[in-house]
Order: sequence, then C-alpha cells, then structure tokens
Amino acid sequence: MHNIDELATRLIPHYTHFKVSERLLFTGHSHQAWPDIALQGQQEYFHASAELIDKKWDLAFEKADTLRNYLRTYYDDPEGLYCLDENTHILFVNWLSSLDLKNKPKIITTNGEFHSLYRQLHRLEEAGIEVDYIDTHPDESFLDRISASMDHRTAAIMLSRVYFETSLVNIHLSDIAKAAREKNIPVLIDDYHGTNAVPLSIREAGLDDCFFLIGGYKYLQWGEGNCFLRFPKDCAYRPAITGWFASFSTLETPRDKELTQYDNGNQRFTTATYDSSSQFRAAKVVNFFHEQGLTSTVLRSQYQAQIALLKELFLKKEFSSDLIRLSHNRPIEQNGGFLSLTSPIAKQLREDLLSRDVFTDARGYILRFGAAPYQTSSQIEQAIDELEKSVKNLG
Repeated sequence: MHNIDELATRLIPHYTHFKVSERLLFTGHSHQAWPDIALQGQQEYFHASAELIDKKWDLAFEKADTLRNYLRTYYDDPEGLYCLDENTHILFVNWLSSLDLKNKPKIITTNGEFHSLYRQLHRLEEAGIEVDYIDTHPDESFLDRISASMDHRTAAIMLSRVYFETSLVNIHLSDIAKAAREKNIPVLIDDYHGTNAVPLSIREAGLDDCFFLIGGYKYLQWGEGNCFLRFPKDCAYRPAITGWFASFSTLETPRDKELTQYDNGNQRFTTATYDSSSQFRAAKVVNFFHEQGLTSTVLRSQYQAQIALLKELFLKKEFSSDLIRLSHNRPIEQNGGFLSLTSPIAKQLREDLLSRDVFTDARGYILRFGAAPYQTSSQIEQAIDELEKSVKNLG
C-alpha cells in the first residue's frame, strides 16, 4: 500500500507559513497551500520592479515560460502553445469571441460544468445562443448522446476532464474529440481540476487539436493569476476580443484599414498589462516541485492513496445515506483529487466543520474533501472523525 505519510512528512516543513501540520486543510482541490519558497518569488518581483522598472517585463516573460514548459512536460505536449492571462474566464471569453456564432449559433456542453463556464453560457442563451446541456449521467450512453447532438450548426463543444462536483474523470474525451473532428467542430476542455491531479498525455490521447483551460490556483500551488489556454501550434483563430499583448510584433506598424494582426506564438488569446508578480511566485513553486521530485506519477499516487483512505474511513462510519453518501461508486482510478459526498445538509456540514477549523467546501448538495500532497493519514482520520461529529450535530 502507498505510504501517504512518507511524502507528506517530507513536505510539511516546507509549508510553515500555511501551517499545514496544525490545520485540517481539505480544500486542496480549491486552494492548496503554497510552499514557503513562494514568498521569495513575491519578494523577487518587488525588487525586480524597483531595480529594473520597465525592464522587469523581460524577466516576467521568462518566468511565464517556466510555467509553460512545466505544462508542456506535464501534458507531454512539446508543440502546444500556452496563452497566459489572469483567469480562465478571460481566456474563455476571448476564445469564444473567435467562433462564428452568427452562422453556427449552437454550443454543446454538459450539466456538470463549473460556475464560470455555466454562467457565461447561460447569459449567452439569453442573447439568443442555443446551448445544449448534455446530462453526464448515465455515463454509459454519454458519448452517444453528445455525438448525436453534433450538427452543422454547432460552433463548439465545451466540457470538463474532471467534473468539479463529483470528481469523476471524463473517460470519453478522445472519442468525443474524434467525432467532433469529423464534423470540424472545435473542442474546449476545462482542465482546472485535472492539471497536476490526473496525468494526461495530449499526444497519446489524440487531443492535439483541442483547446485546454488550465488554472494554477488548485493542484499546481501557483496561486491566483496563473491561468493558461492551451491551443494547437497551427491555430489561426482571430478573437474579436483582443488586447495589445496579442501582437507585439505589429506595435510599430502604421495604423491602417488592414485586418487586425496576431502573433503566431503563445499570446494569441491574451489581453493587456497584468500583475506579473504571480509568475515570479509560481516559478519558485515549479522549481520546488522539481527539487522535491513531485512528478505527475508521484502526485497521482499520493492523491489516489489519500482519496482511497478518505473513502474507506467514510464507509466505516456507516452514515445514514439519507444524511450523507458517496456521490459515486466508481473506482479510484476514475476519481480526481477530491472525495465528493452528497448530502441535503452539505452547506450546514461545511459550516459546522469550519467552526472547528476543518476546511472543506460545499456546492449545493455536494460536500468535498480535497487532498494535497502534504496531508497525512492522521489528518485524514481526524477529518472524518470531525465529519462524524458534524453529522451527529445536524442530523
């Protein structure tokens, strides 16, 4: 059996500012602790700004490339392009503005998407865009149903690799991408809950022509401001919403009536000036992960062992299924980086747990316990014991 504590105890001394050994932090799928070295990145940014003034941007772009290279390695994607911006919503909207929604007014998505994606699509529905929300259940017929929805009016397919409520891994992406490719429909994959938690080779999965939304706030430990849109190297999309950072090469070109130009590199979908301190911080974390040997294999093994233990201890409590139950019974191999529990009192449970400094989170009827590599087996046992107290308090 995987030894959870061997890795966790080695990492804990590097997270003193977040006090990971003193607190039950089970929001790892939402906001992981930052290693202490991240503070040096923040300080490096300040000193670089003071010393270099505008020249700091050369250094900032180097830091961004450090993050890109990490993602290319993680995804086995040496030729993919990675556009940086402050959050995935900016990148999503800019990408969306590339689509021909006038002639193809239909978007296919699922009923299991994160609030940011759902809210934007729901608002577009009000403006006349047709959105087909495919139910993720039953999983056995999901591929057939999403394929049946594809037609000549479809502008894009947008869906998650790991669903933010259930933590289930979408195992149909390769087949969906193949079906969409045959109809010349682009596929956008929200991988915020997959990056650094569930390894993926874009090349082996046949997803080279797909677009990926990636965020650093969760399993990457990069914090806010480090989001990327991964897109294929031959992409020629022309987003209608665009900032001057998308074409540095044309800044000195005289203004005329010619078509708006875009650079062929990573920044096709970006906007404009941003706070680059987050890249200094994140680059330190990338180096820390390398030094600690936190490879995709090591991280996945740790997460699976932690989720398996959470699940085992939860089942041993024999809670009433009317009060709280597992959100699914799929194998651990099909689970992401958190344990999802369904309860009619999920939000009250979260509040009761938080009153005793147990950090979880709730979305509707879903209570989520997120793992993190610095989490010990003892902390996992304590968390489930505290859940038992909360269920008794509220049940």
